[in-house]
Amino acid sequence: MIGKILLANLPTKISKLERLSKEWGVNLYIKRDDQTGSEISGNKIRKLEYLLKIALDNNCDTLITTGGIQSNHCRATAAAATLLGLKCELLLRVGDLPKVEGNYFLDKLFGAGINFCNADEYRDSRDEIMRVIGERLEKESGRRCFIIPEGASNGVGSLGYYEAMNEILTQEREYGVRFESIVVAVGSGGTYSGLCTANKEMNLGKRVIGFAVASDSEYFVNKIHILNNEAADIAGFKSEFSRNDIEIIDKYIGEGYAISRPEELRFIADIASKEALILDPVYTGKAMYGLYNEIKEGNVPQGSNLLFIHTGGIFGLFPKQDQFIF
Repeated sequence: MIGKILLANLPTKISKLERLSKEWGVNLYIKRDDQTGSEISGNKIRKLEYLLKIALDNNCDTLITTGGIQSNHCRATAAAATLLGLKCELLLRVGDLPKVEGNYFLDKLFGAGINFCNADEYRDSRDEIMRVIGERLEKESGRRCFIIPEGASNGVGSLGYYEAMNEILTQEREYGVRFESIVVAVGSGGTYSGLCTANKEMNLGKRVIGFAVASDSEYFVNKIHILNNEAADIAGFKSEFSRNDIEIIDKYIGEGYAISRPEELRFIADIASKEALILDPVYTGKAMYGLYNEIKEGNVPQGSNLLFIHTGGIFGLFPKQDQFIF
């Protein structure tokens, strides 16, 4: 396994959601990766620990990455860069000129350079745009730039969640429980990839369920398959990874990435009122809503031991506050 730096507060705790477990007829546990830190909170920091080690080893002084205007990944990258004494440039996808709030507010607070692109540019050219930004900074300011892909999701980044699976196995022994299924939101694929490769490489026999929050299942299966094999080459895994190892459910994307339906927001409010658990509207809210419906439809057996990975995102909740009805 390649090296990493230590930034996250690990291991993150696992707790049982008692009221929801009783109501839904399953044993529902939650792993609090939203508590990996404050400024760097969420799942991205596990991946960034590996990528930032490479950046530092190569004497880079500037990080460049990309995401939506309320990207948790961009905020975590900006915070980590500042923590390490590095500069950060963000390429943010926007429509109209955005209001300075949530993660975007924190990006600016951490001193990140902000660059905007539209949805078409983001979809078709984000990597090229980041490369051009890096070349300009190197030419004009002598910076040494390190480009991090969307969501820190590449073969190296996914190793953060391979390691997280080892953490889960230790906690299973400590708590005396075996999780038949592990559930996670899927936005860029790296978190799922790490869990999936660990499940296969260590022959754990778990069901790893990913709920897509953006593109369809075919897109994510193809992308994660590539990530799995990249990680295998880097880490020297012995298993043969196939698309059949990957389970992505895309029925709960709703109206699209970061767009919330009233029923999803009501669900988030209901969970908060029952468990004091804050889900975000972009990732964990959609994934938990999907899990609830899959249980209700009988696609997840009653009495199952389920572990839901809380990937963070609380700062992205506040720009949606006017859409909640109490």
